[in-house]
Amino acid sequence: MSDRATRVLVLNSGSSSVKYQLLDMRDSSRLASGLVEHIGEPDGAADHDAALKTVADELKRDGLGLDSEELAAIGHRVVHGGLTFTEPTLIDDTVLAEIESLVPLAPLHNPANLTGIRTARSLRPDLPQVAVFDTAFHTTMPESAARYAIDVETADAHRIRRYGFHGTSHAYVSRKSAELLGREPSEVNIIVLHLGNGASASAVAGGRCVDTSMGLTPLEGLVMGTRSGDIDPAVVFHLGRVAGMSLDEVDELLNKKSGLTGLCGANDMREILRRRDEGDGAARLAFEIYIHRLKKYIGAYIAVLGRVDALVFTAGVGENAAPVREAAVAGLEGLGLAVDAERNAVRSGLPRVISPDGARVTVAVVPTDEELEIAQQTYRLIDEDRKNSKNSKNSKTGTTGATGAA
Repeated sequence: MSDRATRVLVLNSGSSSVKYQLLDMRDSSRLASGLVEHIGEPDGAADHDAALKTVADELKRDGLGLDSEELAAIGHRVVHGGLTFTEPTLIDDTVLAEIESLVPLAPLHNPANLTGIRTARSLRPDLPQVAVFDTAFHTTMPESAARYAIDVETADAHRIRRYGFHGTSHAYVSRKSAELLGREPSEVNIIVLHLGNGASASAVAGGRCVDTSMGLTPLEGLVMGTRSGDIDPAVVFHLGRVAGMSLDEVDELLNKKSGLTGLCGANDMREILRRRDEGDGAARLAFEIYIHRLKKYIGAYIAVLGRVDALVFTAGVGENAAPVREAAVAGLEGLGLAVDAERNAVRSGLPRVISPDGARVTVAVVPTDEELEIAQQTYRLIDEDRKNSKNSKNSKTGTTGATGAA
C-alpha cells in the first residue's frame, strides 16, 4: 500500500442492492456514497457484477475511480462470521471458503456478501480487501449468555448458539458513548439500544459485549419492524399442527409479517406515533408492546451488568423518536433512569445527553455510523500490515539497528 493511499471504499452487498461509501481516513470525511438497487430485476442491474461496475463508473465520473492510487483498501460488511471471525480479517481464498461454510447460518445475507467480495476482487485483484463481521463484537459474550439450554451435542453439531448482530453499530456507539462521558471504554458499562427497522440491545462491560438480544438469527429479541422478536418456540409447532403452516410459511410470518407490521399494519414509527396520537387503538397497542419489550431488556441488562453508567439510543428510531426514548425509561426512575423533556426534544446529528443534570445513569443519543466503523477497522488492519511489512523488510536489510562497532 502506498503511503499516500488513505481512502477506503466500504461495500455492503445485499441480496438485491449494493450500498457504498468512499471515505478518506485522514479525517474520516465522506468523498462519495450511493446505492444500487433492484439487482436482478428488469429496472435494475443484471447482477452484482454489473452493480459493482456501476459503482465503479459512478466513482470514476466523480474523479474517484477504483484505479486511484489513493485507494488503500475495500472493506466489506459480512453479516455472519460464526465463532471463526472475531475481528476484521484480510480476505484470501481460505477466508472466502470459511465465510461460505457459514451460509447455513445466514442464508439470506452471506451469499450476497460473498458475491460482492468476489466481484470487487475481480475488479481490483491487487487491492487489500477486508471483511468486517456483524457478529464479531458479540464473540466476547460468556458461554452463560451465548449458549441455549438445549442438548449440547446437537447444538455443537449444528452450531446453534447466540451470535448477535448489528455488531459494528454496537462497537461504534459504545466507544463513542464512552467519549461522550469523558472516559475510556474500559472504564464504563453501557446499554446500547440500536432501534431501527431491525432492533437489538447489548450490554457492554468495559468495552466488551457480555450479552445481546439477537441470537442464532436476527429474529430473537426486541419487537422490530417486521420481526416478532422473542416468542415461545412452541408457537412454531402449534402453527404447524393447528394451522397446517409449513416451516417456510412460519419463517415468512415471524420475519416479514410480524413485529409492528403484524400488530398494526405499519413498521414506520412515525406513522405509528401519528396514528396513536389520533386515537388508533391498534397503533397504541403496538407501541405499548414495543416499549414493554424494551423495558424488559433494559431491566435485564442492568441486572447483567450490575452497574450501568449510560443507556444509549441509536439508529433511525433511537436517534429520532423522542416519544420512544421517553416511554422506554418512564417509571424507571428507581433504577436511576430519566430523561429531561427539553433535552429529549432536541433534534441533532451529534452525540448528546438527554438525562437531567446529576442523573445516576446518563441517558444519551449517539448517532451510529456503521460505514465509518467498517472503514476504520479496515484501515487499521491494513495500516498495521503495511507497518509490519516495512519492519520486516528493514530487519532483513539491517536498517533497523546499529551497524556494529562494539
